[in-house]
Amino acid sequence: MIYGLKTVVRYVLGTDHAERNFGVFKDDTFLVSYPRSGNTWTRFLIANLVYPDRDVSFANIEKLIPDTSSQSSRALKRTPRPRIIKTHQYFDHRYPKVIYIVRDPRDVVLSNYNFQRKYRQIEDIYPLERYVEDFTLGRLISSDWGTWGENVASWIFTRGGRDEFLLLRYEDMLENTAAELARIAAFMKLEAGPARLERAVELSSAERMRKLETLESDKWVGTRNRRKDIPFVGAASGGGWKTRLPEPSVQQIEAAWGQLMTAVGYELATAHQSSSAVTSPV
Repeated sequence: MIYGLKTVVRYVLGTDHAERNFGVFKDDTFLVSYPRSGNTWTRFLIANLVYPDRDVSFANIEKLIPDTSSQSSRALKRTPRPRIIKTHQYFDHRYPKVIYIVRDPRDVVLSNYNFQRKYRQIEDIYPLERYVEDFTLGRLISSDWGTWGENVASWIFTRGGRDEFLLLRYEDMLENTAAELARIAAFMKLEAGPARLERAVELSSAERMRKLETLESDKWVGTRNRRKDIPFVGAASGGGWKTRLPEPSVQQIEAAWGQLMTAVGYELATAHQSSSAVTSPV
């Protein structure tokens, strides 16, 4: 009874985090990924595409494309429809239309390591090798979203190949951002010519987002009261794990999710890859 009252009070006051506990509408589009996979960048790309008359920034991104982990249920309910909602949640059958971003987990773990240091969730001296072990075994603070493998597999093996599901690879987005954004526009049934696409790409560049972060870090829920010496907007690159991740850590990640990594197009660096065939669902 007390738990129920607390839930009601938090909802009324707007102090809860929606997470999985909010109403879903049939015209919602969800932007989903495991953490540190390019979701915030993609939010900016889509927001600049959908709202060409708005000055998209960290100061208003939560209004344009709200995040279930930082916005209340009431805030989401009041968001004008059709809504575009960002989340890190594992599979939810209620989501009618999903854009899912996948990133090489060997890069994800490095980005997440810096992110947790920024949020003061781990100390700077926390051993990277130990962190990789926590990452693969689901011992991170983000465990409610599952491990990388659980989160990715929960979506691509349930929705892959369906018309209402679009799979994006972060690395492909880096290589040809305009082309991948055009795929998003087609998926969302938006009319977007080359000029509009290029403008959205330019306004969402890593350089511009870093400048906005510097100016607005105290205004955005994602960076407010966090360390300033570690940026939220990272290097915006792929393959950094090849020089920064110890070989045993690479082996550990690939041993955990090698088949799934292969299924979504990531080449394994170690020799343990299973000889059994894996068919990609997408």
